[in-house]
Amino acid sequence: MSYFQSPVAVMVGLGAKREVCSLRDMHEFLMDWPPSRRGPVYNTAVRACEAARIGHLTVEQARRAFVEFARISRILWPEMDAAIADAALCKASYRYV
Repeated sequence: MSYFQSPVAVMVGLGAKREVCSLRDMHEFLMDWPPSRRGPVYNTAVRACEAARIGHLTVEQARRAFVEFARISRILWPEMDAAIADAALCKASYRYV
């Protein structure tokens, strides 16, 4: 199986997090995507997945296509910027000193 260097976290259902870690996961996720919500960006992600599965694209190129699909579809799990996370932790720990 062709794994991503880092998983892509997406929101599913009522805000649950799902990690897509490989071309297989990507393919399954895309095939489960509601037909009524499929469009050009979805089609690009599907084509990228298929191209990577047969070696015409790299796994990471397919991953980038999936990330763009998730971002445009507004299902990409929000990642905290490291600096924001560090600042939040500092503030939280400062209150308990």
